[in-house]
Amino acid sequence: MSMWSSVLKALENVYEDGANEERGIASSLIDKMENYEFVFVMHLMIYLLGITNELSLALQQKDQNIVLAIHLISTMKAQLQEFRDNGWDNLFKEVNLFCENQKIPLSNMEEHVKVRGRSRRNGETISNLIHFRGGIFCEVLDKMISEMSNRFPEASTELLSCIACLDPRNSFCHFDIDKLLRMAELYPEDFSCTDRVLLKQQLQTYIHTVRDHDQFSTVDDLGCLAKQMVQTGMNKVFSLVYHLIELALVL
Repeated sequence: MSMWSSVLKALENVYEDGANEERGIASSLIDKMENYEFVFVMHLMIYLLGITNELSLALQQKDQNIVLAIHLISTMKAQLQEFRDNGWDNLFKEVNLFCENQKIPLSNMEEHVKVRGRSRRNGETISNLIHFRGGIFCEVLDKMISEMSNRFPEASTELLSCIACLDPRNSFCHFDIDKLLRMAELYPEDFSCTDRVLLKQQLQTYIHTVRDHDQFSTVDDLGCLAKQMVQTGMNKVFSLVYHLIELALVL
C-alpha cells in the first residue's frame, strides 16, 4: 500500500520515456491499478495474507513447532470464518476511503452489471453489491475455509495434537500419556490391543527416564530425539514408544 504512489510514478515514467510497446504496457497497468475492482481485490488479499501469515511462517520452519502449528490452524480457521461473517463492512469502507484518497472512481453498489460469462444479449445482470460481496468476497473466503477444512480436518488436527505430546523441548513439557495412547489407537495395524496395554507402562517409564537423562536435555526436535534413542539403545528398551516417534516422523 505504501508503494502505491511510487509504482504509479514509475509506470508514468515508463509511459513518458519508454518505447512504444513499453508505453502500451505501462498505460494498461495504470488503467488496471486505477480500477475499483483491482483496489478491492488488493485490499482483500492484504487481509487474507495477514490472517494466514503466521501459519505459513510456522510451517516453513525447518524445526516445526507442532504445538504452535495446531493452535495457529485453529486460530486461522476461526479468523477466516469471523472475517467472512463480519468483515465486509470494514473492508468496504477501507476500499472506498483508499479510492477517494487516490481519486479512483467508486463503484455504485446498486448499479447493475452484466453477469460474467454471459452475453449482453441475454440481459442477465447483477448488482455491484452482489458481484463484490457474493461473487468475490464470500466466494474467496468460502473456498479458503473449505480448503482449510480439507487440508486440516478434525482427524488430522487430533493426530497433530497427539504427535505434539512427543515434542522433547523444555523437558518434554507437552507429554501426555492419554493422547499418545489415543495416537496408538489411530494406528490399529501398528498397535494391537496388547501393544496398547504395554505402551501405557512403557510411556510411564520412558518419560521419567528421558527427563532424568542428561543426553536428552538438549534435544529439541523429533529427529534428534529418535537419533538419541538409537545411540542410547532406548529404541529397543522402549520399542513401542520409538515406533510412535517413527510414525510421527514419516507424516
